[in-house]
Amino acid sequence: MNVLVCLAAILFILMVLIGGKIGVRSFISLFLNFGVLLLIILFMASPKANPIILTLIGCTVISCINLFYINEVNSKTTTAFISTIITIVILLAFINIVTENTMIQGFGEEEIDELSMFSLYIGVDFVKIGASVIIMSTIGAITDVAISITSPMREIFNHHPFISRKELFLLGLNIGRDILGSMTNTLFFAFFGGYMALLLWFKDLFYSVGQIANSKVFSAEMITIFCAGIGIALIIPIASWINAYFLVRTRKNNEILK
Repeated sequence: MNVLVCLAAILFILMVLIGGKIGVRSFISLFLNFGVLLLIILFMASPKANPIILTLIGCTVISCINLFYINEVNSKTTTAFISTIITIVILLAFINIVTENTMIQGFGEEEIDELSMFSLYIGVDFVKIGASVIIMSTIGAITDVAISITSPMREIFNHHPFISRKELFLLGLNIGRDILGSMTNTLFFAFFGGYMALLLWFKDLFYSVGQIANSKVFSAEMITIFCAGIGIALIIPIASWINAYFLVRTRKNNEILK
């Protein structure tokens, strides 16, 4: 426990020194997001709960925390929030179909020994739970990419207020292309880093490449990575178009008022 407190204190000090007020808000948002996730899990345990609806609600609250609480309410956070919600809805519908067809819900044979003493008949739809897990794993990356696109687009617009909507949209796409490769690799190594011990276990069990590729645990992890990459790719044009439309429309409205 002392180690956890020390690490939290070091993180807090660094975030305050480097980020100032935004760093403090970012640190507090970690606990707020944890509280939201905990509540979502508790509600999902109810047999009558719909995991998809709960996931949408949870993603909306998390997006509000990550965008409006940390960066305050302004044009860039508003357009980033709208873009995030649209992307989440599209991705959630897509992931639900993928989960049903790949049958990755539930537990793999590697986990059976640990779960054999527990009852698996808990009245929860594991197909929807699987889709919810993937979405919750990607919401942070999606909001990060959204604000990383809308923020520089607003700065460009402020310096070039008469730029056309098409040019601003293309600039947003160019910014997104620079983010896409690095963010996808970040997700890849983040997910696989957590499963390094599992890969070593597969080696000790003398699994072949085919057995590893077809195992439920490995397949679920790869699908999560691919779906996260799809979400990041989707948010780039969506955020670029919505932000370009919003900024140019605001400029035209101001010209009419003058």
